[in-house]
This record gives sequence, C-alpha cells and structure tokens, in this order.
Amino acid sequence: MIYNKAPNFIDFDAYTIELLKNFISIEESRKVYEKLLSTIDWRQDFLTFGGKRVPIPRLQAWHGDADASYSYSGLALKPASWTETLLALKDQVENHSGYKFNSVLLNYYRDGRDSMSWHSDNEKELGQDPVIASLSFGQTRKFSLRHNQNKANKINIYLDDGCLLIMPKGLQSVCMHQLPKQPEITSGRINLTFRMIYGP
Repeated sequence: MIYNKAPNFIDFDAYTIELLKNFISIEESRKVYEKLLSTIDWRQDFLTFGGKRVPIPRLQAWHGDADASYSYSGLALKPASWTETLLALKDQVENHSGYKFNSVLLNYYRDGRDSMSWHSDNEKELGQDPVIASLSFGQTRKFSLRHNQNKANKINIYLDDGCLLIMPKGLQSVCMHQLPKQPEITSGRINLTFRMIYGP
C-alpha cells in the first residue's frame, strides 16, 4: 500500500499511525529547514562492521535534557542543549499529541543516497512501548514499515515538508521501519524524532 495523499490515520496491523500533512506550514518549514541546517552541529558518526569503521549514510545530532543520554548500534550519544527552535517545535508536537518528550534525534539526509536501514526504536532507554513523533522538513522521502513476522505486510508512506508522523505505543515491538535510498533525489531532508528517555 502506498499513501501519496495520506489520510490523517493509517492502520497498520492492530495499530493506528497518525500522519498530519502541513503540520508546519510550507513557508515556516522552509525557514526551519534553513535554520536547522545552519545552526545544528551536525556530526558524521561511524559504525564498526568486521573491524572496519563505516560512516553512517547521513549526518545526525542529539539534543535534549541534560540527563537524556541515548545509545544505539554501539553509539553513545550525550545530549546537546535544546535550542530555541527545537524547543518551539517540541512544544507544538507535545501540544498536539498529548505526550511529553525530553529529547530529539536529528537526521540530515543530504540527498537520496543517504538513508536509514531497517530497525526498530526499541532501545532500553526508551522504556516499554515508546511513542515516537517524527517531524520532516525539506525533500519528500519514502518511509517504509514492515511487520516483523509477516514481512509481506509492508506499507510505504511519503513524508512531505512540514508533516508530522506519530508512531503509537506498541508499534516498535511488532514492526521495523526504514528510509530507503532514492538515488534520483538530489536535495536534502531534515528529520526530527522526538523521544522520551527514561535512563539506562
């Protein structure tokens, strides 16, 4: 199933994913994109496979409360302080969703060669059944979800500039998600995933 003009709610397995197009206006989204691009201290992280260090195919940053440290795939991330822009976006997401977040992972996909492989956001610091709120700025990219047991059960959602995607409680335990490579794309996208960190 492909949602080009997605409804506000998408059913996947027994869960309902919320997708809001134009959660941030196009005009404001462009300003936010440029602000984040120029003010965030983007870093190139590496993973080790078979003794070889391999660059992650995107740039990233981790911001949040002082005690919101996070680790995944062998990376240990210490939070940089909230910026005024990130706090304003967090407030908007919290006011809409009713959930509280104390951290945000920022990913900068420079073009369609940058990607995120299949994974679940199920690290122990996120607690049981985390809610993940994802804001997108810039280039539209395809976002895929796939059931853990039935891999034929898969959907693709196109995340547009200024859209908000909310993955509900329980979803991370039954499925994985990815942002696949799209080599034809030449412009960038910045994604913010707001999370609640509960500690190690």
